[in-house]
Amino acid sequence: MNRYWTLAARPLDPWPTPSTFEVREAPIPQPRPGQALTRTISVSLDPYQWGYKKRGVEPAGAPCHARTVAQVVESRMAGFAPGDLVFTTNGWSEYGLMGEGVPRPGYMIPRKLDPAQGRISQAVGVLGMLGLTAYAGMILQADPKAGDTAVVSAASGGVGQIAGQLARLKGARVVGIAGREEKCRFVTEELGFDACVSHLSPTFAQDLAAACPKGVDVYFENVGGAVFDAVLPLFNPGARMTICGLIAHYGDAAGTDARAALMARGEEIFRTRQVTVHDLFVGDFVKDHEAAFLRDMAGWVAGGEVRYREDIRQGFDELPAAFAEMLKGGNFGKMLVQIGEDPTL
Repeated sequence: MNRYWTLAARPLDPWPTPSTFEVREAPIPQPRPGQALTRTISVSLDPYQWGYKKRGVEPAGAPCHARTVAQVVESRMAGFAPGDLVFTTNGWSEYGLMGEGVPRPGYMIPRKLDPAQGRISQAVGVLGMLGLTAYAGMILQADPKAGDTAVVSAASGGVGQIAGQLARLKGARVVGIAGREEKCRFVTEELGFDACVSHLSPTFAQDLAAACPKGVDVYFENVGGAVFDAVLPLFNPGARMTICGLIAHYGDAAGTDARAALMARGEEIFRTRQVTVHDLFVGDFVKDHEAAFLRDMAGWVAGGEVRYREDIRQGFDELPAAFAEMLKGGNFGKMLVQIGEDPTL
């Protein structure tokens, strides 16, 4: 039998509760021609997934959506054989199918993984869609220049830690925003940011202004709310802002347009200082940029120019609690849950 977590009902609460999810069982699916059966090893937990659930994107009774690292068990799919390690989208499920006729987001294409290129868990992190998100938003959209000041919110999180290091590689002075002091130390001491400010500080806005004496040229937005409000008056003329996420608003009431509210708050400064605001959807960059990203990022990671921290929890039963903790900022690095044996360890 295959165990999986699904929504007990479409969420009405702002944030997940113990009653949001339930475990179900079903026979392990059998692959049809053009398909392969895979066993899930690791599940990626990301803030955007809560939006999927609240908006009803996931079919009722289906496994909760997530990117996964898995191993092929049985294959009727050309190019894949039992034992192959793969990136796929099994979701919160012990087993899943990939290939022809299997529903998945169009830009999340299954691919083989080579353990020689890095830990296989990195396929849902720094060497996967998460890393491409940081690459697209920081390198392709914000385009930091030497001497710029770049600010990254949620700087110790999965996307933020990569985005800030990419700005540093481009010669920018990088200022992170994180929570606990332990996270701020990690951002400066391990990742090499020039400064990091805690949004938990009662003098957060003043602290950020002091860390950016020459203003802000690039802002990589992962949070919104009071964090955005503190950055807004610091924008220099011609600054660039990429909106990757607005995690502070993922618990807002259904129908709330957090981006529109953010744009309204920033309208005057955006207009008078000619700030360019980019929306970031990673699917727009896969076709034309994924190959270059994988080449560049694999080299940076192998050479130690980009460091990357994972927060890996253990066990299928831990998925709901780990997901809720991640949404509230309790993770330290990219949140993953390992639910199956990793043959590379």
